[in-house]
Amino acid sequence: MVADPVAFELFGRPVYWYGILISAGVLVGIYLAMRYAKRLKYDPEMIVDFCLLAIPLAVIGARLYYVIFEWNIYKNRPLDIIKIWEGGLAIYGAVIGGIAAAVIFSFWRKINFWDLVDIVSPSLILGQAIGRWGNFFNQEAYGRMVTNKAWQWFPYAVYIEAEQAWHMATFFYESVWNLLVFIFLFNYRKRRKTPGEIFLLYMFLYSCGRIVIEGFRTDSLYLGPFRVSQLLAGILIVLSIILFAARRKKGASVSRDETPYDTSEARADATNAASCSNDTSLIPNGINEGNLSSEAVEYTDDDKKENGQERTEE
Repeated sequence: MVADPVAFELFGRPVYWYGILISAGVLVGIYLAMRYAKRLKYDPEMIVDFCLLAIPLAVIGARLYYVIFEWNIYKNRPLDIIKIWEGGLAIYGAVIGGIAAAVIFSFWRKINFWDLVDIVSPSLILGQAIGRWGNFFNQEAYGRMVTNKAWQWFPYAVYIEAEQAWHMATFFYESVWNLLVFIFLFNYRKRRKTPGEIFLLYMFLYSCGRIVIEGFRTDSLYLGPFRVSQLLAGILIVLSIILFAARRKKGASVSRDETPYDTSEARADATNAASCSNDTSLIPNGINEGNLSSEAVEYTDDDKKENGQERTEE
């Protein structure tokens, strides 16, 4: 099975499946994040503003990450660094760029950083699951060669035309793993006890899958004898466990559900409540405020006596 990377042509220009799938992942992710932001009583439009910062920084991070570990290729051709359309993006670099954007955005908008990353984490892993299918059409991110004909079938393996051979479909493995992580995080949102839990679970679960799948790939970036993605995944697994335990122990409370999203409506409700409490038109004729207060006190005292007698009898 050999897929055509070009989906169709538009005004004589090719439109690639990779771009379509990445865009679809981003749009679906934005939609889900906006819904979850509303549930946590944040303005959903905040997610659009965040993406305007996060997407460029994620692309820059993904490219720089790749270039740094492939510097031998670019040191004599520095202008090629900007040619991202020729490939060379790394997901961990995109995540680092996204985290940097979250730090900047949360400081700028004065919102809780941990809430923000919790909101976008399920969307991010779903976008990764969708985007991995772009690797299928580009015939990249595959694994070791499969020589046993009994295993030369998709989705276990994929035929790579440039190599004239079957290889492990590691992009598919990761797509399935990411989808499972998304389902878990999506359902875990109701059980969130402290801000940051969903994000830290995302980092832990994604890294667990990546550290295994990366071992089968043939296009890994290396730092000495180590695969960079496996090394970073191992660090993130340990770090996410430590931070998760620390935040649980600290007992940081989830208070967003108690805060109204629309502060203008909250102020209006408070004003209406105050005006109703001061409105004497609701008091029946012939009873002034002073009499009403004294009668209320007398009634309360009598009521207490009656209630006390009833409790004694019971």
